[in-house]
Amino acid sequence: MESHVKPILIGLTMLRIGVISFLSECLWKGISAVDFDNKGIYLVSVTKSGCLTVHDFETLYCQSNDLLPRLNEDESKHLMHLYLQRQLDVVRWNLANQDEVACTSVKSNEVLIFDIGYISSKPVDVLRTRCNLSVLGSEVYKGLCDIAFMTTDDSRVIASDTHGVVNIWDRRKSPLPCLELITGSHNTLNSIQPHVENQTIFGASKDGNIYMWDLRGGRTSVAFQCHNETGHPPLVSLKLASMLAKIRSLKAQSDIVPKEIHSIDLDPSCPYQLAFHLDDGWSGVLDIYNLRVTHVHCPPPAWLNGASISTDLLYLRKPSWLPTSSIYVVGSSSVSGIHILDFYPDTSSPSHVDYIDDPQSLPEINHKRKQNIFVPLSEGVTTCASHPLNGTIIAGTKLFQLVSAAFYCMLGMEYSWQLFCRAKEKTCEIKERTFT
Repeated sequence: MESHVKPILIGLTMLRIGVISFLSECLWKGISAVDFDNKGIYLVSVTKSGCLTVHDFETLYCQSNDLLPRLNEDESKHLMHLYLQRQLDVVRWNLANQDEVACTSVKSNEVLIFDIGYISSKPVDVLRTRCNLSVLGSEVYKGLCDIAFMTTDDSRVIASDTHGVVNIWDRRKSPLPCLELITGSHNTLNSIQPHVENQTIFGASKDGNIYMWDLRGGRTSVAFQCHNETGHPPLVSLKLASMLAKIRSLKAQSDIVPKEIHSIDLDPSCPYQLAFHLDDGWSGVLDIYNLRVTHVHCPPPAWLNGASISTDLLYLRKPSWLPTSSIYVVGSSSVSGIHILDFYPDTSSPSHVDYIDDPQSLPEINHKRKQNIFVPLSEGVTTCASHPLNGTIIAGTKLFQLVSAAFYCMLGMEYSWQLFCRAKEKTCEIKERTFT
C-alpha cells in the first residue's frame, strides 16, 4: 500500500507596517509559532512582534502552487489579523472548540483566547496565573511558555510557566487556575503535552527534566474538582541526560550533560512515543511505557557551522510530527533548513538506538531507504506544523528581508517538494523545486 504526501513549505515573512512606531529594528523578528486546526482548513500564526493571524490554508496552498514567484498573500482573505502590541511566543487551537485560538508569551502571565468568528481585537477570555509573593513581599514574575487544550472539554485550558508550574483553568468558574501541577523546582517548563486520553500531562523543563502528572491522582477525577489543593507533585520525574547516558554508543562519542528541552510532542500514529528536542539541536524519542530513550538524532553543534547562538536564544524551536508513519520534522539549530526524521517505532529506523548501520547485513534496497533527510532553506526555521490530513509541512522562519507593506505578515514561498511515504516500507523521497 502506497500513500503520497505532498508537503509545501512556506516561509512566514515579517514585513514593515504602516504603524511603524510599534516596530523598531529589534522587533524585526519572524514567526514564533504556527498551528493547524483539526481539519487543516485554517492555519494560525504568531510573531515575536505581536501579530496574530488566521490564514485560509487552501488559499495559501493555491498560491504556493502558482508558477509566479513570490506571490504576496491577500490580507483581505485573512480570517483574523491582529497586532496585539506584545510579544507572542505560542499559539494553539482549542481542540474541542475550533472557533477559538489561544496565545501567550514568556513575558506575560495571561492567556488570551480569541473567537475567530468575531471581528474584534479584544479576546473573548483572558486567563491569568495566581500571584506569588517573594519572602520580601514583592510579586514573583511569571511568564507562560506553552498552551494545551483537552480534546473533549473546551473549558479546560493548560499552560506551563517560567516558575516550574503547570496551570489548569476551568473557564466556567474563574479566570484563575483551579489546579497547579508543581515540579518541586522553579525551573521554566518550556513545553507541555497532554496524553491522548486526557488523564496524564507531560512537561519538559529548561534544566533537562521530563515530568508526568496523573490528573486522576488515584481518586478518579478529584484532581479537577478539588480547589483546596493547589499544588500537585509529579508522578514521575526523569533526568533526560541520565537516560541518554545509558545508550552506550552515544556515551562513547559524546559528553552527556543536562541540556534545555525546547519541546516535547506525542506521536499521533504511535501515542507511546514522546519526541523531545534539545537546545543543541538533538532530537529523540522517549518510550513512555518502558521509560527509555529509543531514538536519537544528533546533528553537528551550531558552533561548528558558525551559527549565531545569540539569535537562537530568542526562540524555542517547535517541531512537529507528521500525522502518519512516525516522521518528525524539526528546524535545524546550526544551519538554515529542516530535518525530516524517521522515528518509526522499531529497529528499522535509522535513528533507533539499536539500529545497525551495516550494508552487508541488509538487502541493498532496504539499506538505501533507511535515511533521514535534510532540506536546506534560505532562512533559519523556528517552528513547524504538519497538516493533520495530508501531511503538508508549514515552517516559520527567524528573519526575512524587510519589505514595505501595509500589513504585518505575509507568506512567501521558499520551497515546495513532494514527500512520498510508503506506509509499509517507511521510505521517503524528496523532489525539490525552488522559486526565486
